[in-house]
Amino acid sequence: MLEADGFKAIAGKRIGLLTHAAGVNRRGESTINVLRRAPQTKLVCLFAPENGLDGTTKSAQRFNDFTHGPTGLPVYSIYGKNKRPTPEQLKRLNAVVVDLQDVGARSYTFISWMRYTMEACFEHDVEVIILDRPNPLGGLKVGGPPLDLKWMSDVGAFRIPYVHGLTMGELATMAKNAPGVLDVSEKVREKGKLTVIRMRGWNRAMRWPDTGLKWVPTSPMIQTYEAAVGYSLLGLGWQNNLWFSGIGKDYAFRSVGYAKKKPEEIIEAMNAYNVPGIHLSKREGLTSNGKPTSGVFVEISDWDTWNPTEFCFYMQKQAAKWATINPYANLTPAEQSTFLKHVGSMAWYEALRKEGGNVDVSRFTKSWRERSAAYQQSVKRFWLYP
Repeated sequence: MLEADGFKAIAGKRIGLLTHAAGVNRRGESTINVLRRAPQTKLVCLFAPENGLDGTTKSAQRFNDFTHGPTGLPVYSIYGKNKRPTPEQLKRLNAVVVDLQDVGARSYTFISWMRYTMEACFEHDVEVIILDRPNPLGGLKVGGPPLDLKWMSDVGAFRIPYVHGLTMGELATMAKNAPGVLDVSEKVREKGKLTVIRMRGWNRAMRWPDTGLKWVPTSPMIQTYEAAVGYSLLGLGWQNNLWFSGIGKDYAFRSVGYAKKKPEEIIEAMNAYNVPGIHLSKREGLTSNGKPTSGVFVEISDWDTWNPTEFCFYMQKQAAKWATINPYANLTPAEQSTFLKHVGSMAWYEALRKEGGNVDVSRFTKSWRERSAAYQQSVKRFWLYP
């Protein structure tokens, strides 16, 4: 859309680009190359978030600045010694273009690094230009625990439900217009300049397959759209590594296994909870070493009745039920911090820690659904698409 409009939004500007491997146009051409051919525009540098510019660096692995071989441009890591562009890096720029593909979940860190970049740019009078992209889960599905203020972090930089239902551009619009979202003064926020290059043809009811676009891997574990959905479907259930991916490398975030439990035992135990919109089945696969294995495939059988993340909390309940000693009662301070930064709810953690396999999951999921509905009403004013 930027190119279709003749690159007007960046004309006459020296720009930096925050992007990754999924930053391509619908023909698969890198945004780096698209911007380099923009007339009256100078692409000065690149910024790389978690997983690196090419998307192959392991999650949580820090990396340093480097030079982009094909173009000779400097690549500044904002997942290394710095987590936002520095004043020195910004001083030659008129704008930073942000082109990142999100997966619709709070802990997937590209939205966090968008926020940090907005803060740095606003503080140094540099415009932020968001090249908007579809939310793969659509714009109507919202759910999961909200984030307690105390547990904000790089995997929770917005106080939103775990599945947030917004596009990158809409999140940026909220950050620009709602007080207290960005960690900057009100004067800086109000003065900051944000431009969102909107999509054409996308509406909130569309999930990724409806767009007709090819999925480009966004990180090493999110190689497919199915994995992107699975990130919200199962991701929180794996906190503290009690559960694991049951069918090996070809089913990232879509299968579960549990030590010394057969697939049939897992299916029987989890089916007893009657989690809406979920279907479980036994499948065969291969381990990372190429050995045959079997596990439980988790499928969303009814998208409308599926409540994002709900299955995860029954996974945690069942883990406590199977264990001789409640595994959530003895987390180290570091393990507790990791759990809470991802899950976001101290109330849930305390209930799980104290009650273990007897915890009432439905009491929490009911509250989270109500709070998600209220959130969705409150953010409609930031919607850019019907």
